[in-house]
Amino acid sequence: MRPESIHILSDKRQTSIAAAMHGAQQLRDTLATKQEACIVLATGVSQFDLLNALLQEKDIDWHRVIGFHLDEYAGLPITHPASFSKYLWERFVSKLPTPMNAFHFIQTTGGIESEISRLNRLIGHYEIDVAFIGIGENGHLAFNDPPADFNVAAPYIYVELDAACRQQQLGEGWFDSIDDVPTHAISMSIQHIMKCKQIICTVPGRRKAEAVQHALTGPVTPTVPASILQTHPRCDLYLDKDSASRLDSGL
Repeated sequence: MRPESIHILSDKRQTSIAAAMHGAQQLRDTLATKQEACIVLATGVSQFDLLNALLQEKDIDWHRVIGFHLDEYAGLPITHPASFSKYLWERFVSKLPTPMNAFHFIQTTGGIESEISRLNRLIGHYEIDVAFIGIGENGHLAFNDPPADFNVAAPYIYVELDAACRQQQLGEGWFDSIDDVPTHAISMSIQHIMKCKQIICTVPGRRKAEAVQHALTGPVTPTVPASILQTHPRCDLYLDKDSASRLDSGL
């Protein structure tokens, strides 16, 4: 990853605002040259401020934007507080000044195989212009926990969540106990994330410092899924001082 693509700001809020501004401008530029734009949205505590800041951005023709959902727990009803579909609807999609052309939520309470097939057919019609993502405490991208499969070509896949990932979800307050955290999910694959034309990766917080360090300074390896971002030609990483605290200042 190019040094100029790593942006370190003073705090979580400023990090998220800068990331939102960058992503919004990419959307405007895309819509200036194409009839429609396609985005991917992540969830989690790290994306709260990013999505709020993106809502404040002006002059985006949202009715010309199509959205896809990055990942979702398997079998979790949309009414559950931890549902990512619920999260995205309440925090972003329903709050837009004008409705999106479409937003394709992941539905996991029915047949998993049929839902993956549906999503893969849908997303096959689009090139993703901007992906707003994060990095997990265990270095995962979406729900591709280590060791991630870098070779699977399908856009969406069924994955098992590892212990560290499930513990992060518990630690962020989404569930009452570890037994309540789902063990599987539907996730966008590593290969499909890497096909996105522009990646805006927002990773605030000291809990992410070790993952950021390994992702940026170690080898590209499935044991640190986010390390694959080093090879993306247009990935911008937005950190705050806490998440960047284990990086060499000369990076």
